[in-house]
Amino acid sequence: MKTDALIDSLSERATPVSTAAMTRTLLIGVGGGVIVSFVLMQLWLGIRPDLMPAMHTGMYWMKFFYTLLFAVAGFWTLERLSRPGASSRAQMIFEALPFALLAVFASTKLMMAPMESRMPMLMGSSHQVCPWRIIILSLPIFAGVFWSLRKAAPTRPVIAGAAAGLLAGAAGAFIYALHCDENAAAFVALWYTLGISAMGVLGALLGRFLLRW
Repeated sequence: MKTDALIDSLSERATPVSTAAMTRTLLIGVGGGVIVSFVLMQLWLGIRPDLMPAMHTGMYWMKFFYTLLFAVAGFWTLERLSRPGASSRAQMIFEALPFALLAVFASTKLMMAPMESRMPMLMGSSHQVCPWRIIILSLPIFAGVFWSLRKAAPTRPVIAGAAAGLLAGAAGAFIYALHCDENAAAFVALWYTLGISAMGVLGALLGRFLLRW
């Protein structure tokens, strides 16, 4: 009876938490990281000088929407994973959709291209640095997202950490796209996704230790 009385006493003192509180916290973490990442990109790499003409091409918007949709899907997934007991299956499926669509588009483009053009389309001129730059630009966002998750209650820390890394990687790739002049779908599908996935792996590894209750 003493235990029951203690539980009743504690529950009476509990204050309700707004359902939007976690969303706001995530937005603060992501938003702060994005600002730092954008400033870092400008100081370190700079925005591509032909950005305005590039925005009149379909291939630029392919890269723009791929990274943006990936980031939005990652945010939606993470928002669900931050809540104990909330299902995130639909969000995870949606998160895989942008890559699936781009992979199909890129494969079609490669098959339609002459044999001698396929390797340049896949490798571009910056494949050595592209994933690493995405990783570096993603780190401020990654830190902001993990700061937000530490205030939540994810019951699957490894999966939540991976989702945090994918969100940070996609947002970092979105910012990097403002500098990068590679427009081939195959290049984006391979090297952009490699940088994003590396952040997902990092998030899973750290989530196991940093997101435990």
